[in-house]
Amino acid sequence: MWSERRRRPPPLLLVAAAVVVAVTALASSPEAALQVGFYRETCPIAEDVVLEEMKLIVMEDATVAPSLLRMHYHDCFVQVWNNQPAHARYLFSRKADACLAILMLCSPLCFVRSKGCDGSIMLRSRKGKKKKTERDALPNRSMRGFDAIERIKARLEALCPLTVSCADIIAMAARDAVYLSHGPWYDVETGRRDGNVTVAEYVENDLPPPDSNIVDVKTFFSVKSLNSKDIAVLFGCHSIGTSHCGPIQKRLYNFTGNMDQDPSLKPSYAAELRKLCPPPRPGDDGEGKTKVPLDPGSNYTFDLSYYRHVLATGGLFQSDGSLLHDPVTRGYVEKVANASSPDEYYADFAAAMVKMGRTDVLLGDLGEIRPTCGIFVD
Repeated sequence: MWSERRRRPPPLLLVAAAVVVAVTALASSPEAALQVGFYRETCPIAEDVVLEEMKLIVMEDATVAPSLLRMHYHDCFVQVWNNQPAHARYLFSRKADACLAILMLCSPLCFVRSKGCDGSIMLRSRKGKKKKTERDALPNRSMRGFDAIERIKARLEALCPLTVSCADIIAMAARDAVYLSHGPWYDVETGRRDGNVTVAEYVENDLPPPDSNIVDVKTFFSVKSLNSKDIAVLFGCHSIGTSHCGPIQKRLYNFTGNMDQDPSLKPSYAAELRKLCPPPRPGDDGEGKTKVPLDPGSNYTFDLSYYRHVLATGGLFQSDGSLLHDPVTRGYVEKVANASSPDEYYADFAAAMVKMGRTDVLLGDLGEIRPTCGIFVD
């Protein structure tokens, strides 16, 4: 999660989302689909290799695990349209006409869908080019784990050349990161192909900032066909990991613009955060050395304590606390926080991760398989 700059997705996105799904279905081969065991014939050792490498990676540095989980989420949520005419940018402005928008979305001559969970987050900007990639976007500047994905990819390329996509490696690594953090194991659907269109500015448009309220969060997630329960479940990813001070400074020191604190934040917890994170100074980007745990006392163990923390304190981010401001998400937080066993939550988490992993994937003949995840194929 990331900085305070935000641009809310216009209501038009909600109208157009169903059309996008329909057009995408027409663009793909009827035989192409994600499936568990996609590489069973072409690279049967793929998942074993990913897990073997992940065990070594997490053993060397446990802090990489939450970042790899975050990488999968960031990869899936950012969507880019390629070959846009000039009026395409107008499509998603608040002034665009809904009927015109639908016609434009339905026209394959105007738009080529490029990405959801497609591994494009890995691509580095080309040397000498001004255009920045997702990897350069502000929300991804603190992202770690790129080298880990390349390490896994290199091993798989040596065994099964040009077979396993970077997008699938990210999805499997995210699952393994949860499992190796004492969380659940679940089957990952594979068969994604890699996208090669990546635009930095779309990252800030498509990811809900950490200072989002529940209305904003629900809007961002609904565009990806994720409902209120999915939101509450997937926020459990904050059970592991840390944050820089930047995303919470506004909540601590200038919540409404009057040098105040978010009143929904428990005072004693806010006092602890203030000790770690002083008020921002001019020129301070909030990306200093201080790291704040997302789930104090359990920040590298995937468990239910995140929900107990949110219920008791309001959580680290405003978006965490926003779960308490909707009856569905609050009800889920309360249920998990008071659960005697993690089994039901783990089953819900597995289902939500699989659902998110289906977001706007490239299948069949769409996309490519790159030999190196971070380098464009010309």
